[in-house]
Amino acid sequence: MQWLYLGLGAALLIAVIVDIIWTTLWVDGGAGPLSRHLTTGTWRIIRVVGRSRPRALSTAGPLILTLTLAMWIGLLWAGWTFLFAGGDVALVSTRNGNPADWAGRLYYVAYTMFTSGNGDYAPTSSTWEIASSFTTATGMAFVTLGVSYVITVLGAVSSKRSFASDVTGLGNSSEEFVRTGWDGDSFEGLERPLESLATQLSLLAEQHKSYPILHYYHSEQGGRASAMAVPILDEALTLLRHAVEAENRPNQTVLTHARSSTDDYLETLDSAFIEPTEELPPPPDLDRLREAGIDTVSNDDFERTLEESETRRRHLLGVVRADAWYWPPVEGEEE
Repeated sequence: MQWLYLGLGAALLIAVIVDIIWTTLWVDGGAGPLSRHLTTGTWRIIRVVGRSRPRALSTAGPLILTLTLAMWIGLLWAGWTFLFAGGDVALVSTRNGNPADWAGRLYYVAYTMFTSGNGDYAPTSSTWEIASSFTTATGMAFVTLGVSYVITVLGAVSSKRSFASDVTGLGNSSEEFVRTGWDGDSFEGLERPLESLATQLSLLAEQHKSYPILHYYHSEQGGRASAMAVPILDEALTLLRHAVEAENRPNQTVLTHARSSTDDYLETLDSAFIEPTEELPPPPDLDRLREAGIDTVSNDDFERTLEESETRRRHLLGVVRADAWYWPPVEGEEE
């Protein structure tokens, strides 16, 4: 027996199986250890190579997803190949009876993982027949899990971009978002959209916790980038809660629910290694609200509120910077 090959094969199989199950089935676990390092490493390389070019950065998500699947398949393939190499003679050719060499083992494992084999090589004992059965089982089961994972991630990407479009459809900056909801007397018409956006963002936060790879799906258009939409929404909520005079504010329950959804989203940043920035983003401009006839608190009172939210706003700017965007407004905002 070749104990080194047996040990190496078993270690590879255990590592990749744990990583696959961790990533695809453990909802609260985020990405597995192998997938997490692959994801962050690939993103850093793309950021360096692509710099801030949207087209280059938009390839990050699909590339990371493809590399993750390739890593899982490659490690399963390598693990079973080393395991079969650990036997004195685990496989023989059915044509001439010769023991399988490395090329033969790779060939046999590939066929066995994705089909029931083609008969060119055969196990030499019941132990290796059982090992072959497990090879087929892991291949079929984990490839199926991988495909399901891809479908789920792509569905979440669509939801992410839909949320961003809904936010920027109301405003490309926090001030414009608030002005859009003002009907001249109240913000009553804004409450239903806020409820809908809060629900969408809560779902998006849960999806980011389960699939941190979503943080690396970069949109080429600012209006469809959640990294732009979340700060717009959260800053708009700050304006509605603390800048607008109390008698004109929307329903407090709606505002609390919406703010809670952004809290949930910000909690997902650790899984993607997104850190708050050292500098603060620029504050919202209350004069733009006053121009629309919205009564606001004084600038000094609002500045004191912003001082209490510095950590939160640094996290929001961290989201923007991590996705290679700039602090809103999105380009094209109407003055």
